Amino acid sequence: MAVQPIRLFADPVLRAVAEPVTGFDRELRALVKSLQATLRAGAGRAGLAAPQIGVPLRVLVYELDGRSGHLVNPRIEVSERKVVADEACLSAPGLWWPLERSYMATARGRDMFGKPVTVRALGMLARVLQHEVDHLDGVLFADHLPAEERERFFAAIS
Repeated sequence: MAVQPIRLFADPVLRAVAEPVTGFDRELRALVKSLQATLRAGAGRAGLAAPQIGVPLRVLVYELDGRSGHLVNPRIEVSERKVVADEACLSAPGLWWPLERSYMATARGRDMFGKPVTVRALGMLARVLQHEVDHLDGVLFADHLPAEERERFFAAIS
């Protein structure tokens, strides 16, 4: 599958709420494979959402610490326990920013064939899942920063 260019923060597709997938067909499987190829094309990549390659559908892929997979139409539940860790985004290359996220997450969705999938994650994988689901909702990780930090972040990417 072809590696796709990753859209940058200024791209309006990243601000749109992605549409639910309704057809579990060859096109969806090709999208998942393209997302996986794009994710694996660079070092240090842990997750990627379809809007980041310009496709406004609710699909994400992840690969971290020996766990990899994809979710179609994911819903996520998070724990109350929060942790602060540096976070980055492929749509803002080279920038890491401390951000508070839930330590534990459970994501439920479907695989590319329509079969139900549940991913339970702790720590960094939980962070990745939260980050990618945010992309599906048109939310960028900088949106979670306090106003002053958000201003500094956007100044750094411009």
